[in-house]
Amino acid sequence: MKSKKELSDYLLEKYSPQTVKIYLLDIRRYIGYMGEDRAENATYRDIMEYTGYLRRIYQNPRTISRMLYGVKAWYFYLIGTGQREDHPCRQIKLKDARGGDVQLQDLFTSIEMEKLMQRKERFKDAKLRNKVIISLLIYQGLRLTEITRLRTGDIDLEAGTIYVRAMPRTMARTLKLKTNQVMLFYSYIHELRPKLLRTGTDRLVLTLRGSAENGEGINYLIETFKPMFPERNLNARTIRQSVITNMLKEVKDLRVVQVFAGHKKISTTEKYRQSGIEELQAAIEKYHPLG
Repeated sequence: MKSKKELSDYLLEKYSPQTVKIYLLDIRRYIGYMGEDRAENATYRDIMEYTGYLRRIYQNPRTISRMLYGVKAWYFYLIGTGQREDHPCRQIKLKDARGGDVQLQDLFTSIEMEKLMQRKERFKDAKLRNKVIISLLIYQGLRLTEITRLRTGDIDLEAGTIYVRAMPRTMARTLKLKTNQVMLFYSYIHELRPKLLRTGTDRLVLTLRGSAENGEGINYLIETFKPMFPERNLNARTIRQSVITNMLKEVKDLRVVQVFAGHKKISTTEKYRQSGIEELQAAIEKYHPLG
């Protein structure tokens, strides 16, 4: 494996030492099967072949999914170090994995999501950028694509609002920023973003290399938080579902939550209420105690 120490150091910035140890083993196993050159240039089809190989050896889909986390982390490393421009397996999900409906066991409380804002970061620039992204996920409940489409002009710091553009599945809306977000966004827009910027883009969220964020980096960022909730399915979707669920539980007004979430149909919002979410949320809090 090329630059093993560099890879290890890179992963240690994102994951715990124990997780890195496991991921390095998974990556070594993957490269051993594929061959280094093929692995570095692998396509979606190549990795599906590898997934089939794992299925012949392991029967538990959770085990296979866990082994693929290391492979996915390796490709994020290749992207982050400029060795690849695309991620060939970020979207791979096992056919026997859970579907896209609200998975009640994966919902997070507001307190749990707030922990994502409190993690210590080694690098100051990464800390500020990452907090901006995480805040948009846990406070405004934005979709990943909505975040990548934000422009600097969509943030009104004086009014303390953010304009979210319409998408095929969601309506345009103007949302309030939390008090702590106002100073956070001010520092990012006026101090860090000009320093990062390498192109003429007006997109709000940039990569640490100065280009407009296309979503790969956000997915990778979320991946680095998974060790905090090893038994839960943490991703942009489950964070958004948690935000909507928690808000509906608090305000109990479908129309208010519909506008907040940008749902085009009230029935989309209503499914969060009809799923018995409040009862399960109580169970989650009972069996996943905080502190």
